[in-house]
Amino acid sequence: MTNASPTDLTWAKSSYSGGNNNCLEVAHGTADALPVRDSKRPTGPTLTIPNPVWTTFITSVKTTELA
Repeated sequence: MTNASPTDLTWAKSSYSGGNNNCLEVAHGTADALPVRDSKRPTGPTLTIPNPVWTTFITSVKTTELA
């Protein structure tokens, strides 16, 4: 996992967020995991998700039809 401080990472929001602060942000560039945080709490805690788990999640979201 990454040893980088959350303040040392470059964070990005989804283009679907509409520019508001009600979304998650992710930081790219780590070798084995993806840090995720709440955009309303940029100095708050982060959740670190292993890359294979994140890939499975994103694939599931893209292929699941919402009711």
